[in-house]
Amino acid sequence: MTTAAPDLLTVPDVMARLKLGRSKVYDLIRTRRLISIKIDGCRRIPSDAVHDFIAGQLGEVA
Repeated sequence: MTTAAPDLLTVPDVMARLKLGRSKVYDLIRTRRLISIKIDGCRRIPSDAVHDFIAGQLGEVA
């Protein structure tokens, strides 16, 4: 049985999806509010992590 690999986004991809600046995205990563991985020095964010972040923010509002 094969599981699908998560889509990995670049920081600019996340910036566009969340309508945030580069510094804010890196701040979210630094504070572990947004999960990311490093592959040979390149930062990648699973698309599921972006969805989880948004869901968490909506949960705080409710």
